[in-house]
Amino acid sequence: MRILLIEDEPEMASVLKTALERQDIIVDRSSTLADAEMMARVGSYDAMILDRRLPDGEGLSLIPRLRDMNIDTPVIALTAMGGLEDRVSGLNAGADDYMVKPFATEELVARLRALHRRQFSLRADRIEVGRLVYDFRHREALVDERALDLPRRERLVLETLVRRHGRTIMRGTLEDAVYALDDEIGSNALDAHISRLRRKLEDVTAGIEIRAIRNIGYLLRALP
Repeated sequence: MRILLIEDEPEMASVLKTALERQDIIVDRSSTLADAEMMARVGSYDAMILDRRLPDGEGLSLIPRLRDMNIDTPVIALTAMGGLEDRVSGLNAGADDYMVKPFATEELVARLRALHRRQFSLRADRIEVGRLVYDFRHREALVDERALDLPRRERLVLETLVRRHGRTIMRGTLEDAVYALDDEIGSNALDAHISRLRRKLEDVTAGIEIRAIRNIGYLLRALP
C-alpha cells in the first residue's frame, strides 16, 4: 500500500512515517495543500492521511478539488479538531474517515487497511502461482503452507509481481511499490531485491520464475 501523508508538523510526520513503514506501507509526505495537490495529480496512492490545519489553508478544501480531477483516492482526516461539529463537517466535506489526535497508530493502520480492502473487495485474498500461495490478508508467501522469511522490500516486490502474474511489470511500477519518493535508491537496488527473492523461491522449489524483460521490467509466471 502506498499513501500520501499531508502533515506540516515535522515531528508528527516523522513518527507517523516510521510507524507506517514498519507495517509495509510506503509513505510520501507533503506539508502543504499545494504540494499535496501536485503529488496527487502525478502519483498513484491507495489512501491519503490529511491534517486540517495546514500552512496554506483548511485541509478539507483539498478533497473537492481532487474529486473534480476524478481522483477518488480515499482520505482519512487526522486532526486535533475533534468536536462533534468538526467531525461532522469533515465527513460532509468528503473525508472517508475521521480520526482525532492523539490517536493509536494501530488503529490508524487498521483503518487504512479497511479502506484498502473496501477499494479492492473483489480481489482475491489468496493467489496461487505454481506452488506458491500469496496470502494478501496476512501478508505471507507460502509454499506447502510454510511461510517464507522475506524482508519487507522483497515481500513488497513479490506481492506486486504475484498480483499481476503472467504480465510484464515496468521497473517504475515495482519501484513505486517498494520505495517512497524521498528514499535513496541505488541504480541496482531493485535488481538486488529480485535476485535474492529468486534464490529463496528456487531454494523452496516454488515452481515459479521471475524473468527480466530487457529495458522494461519483470514478469512472474508459473514454470511449465
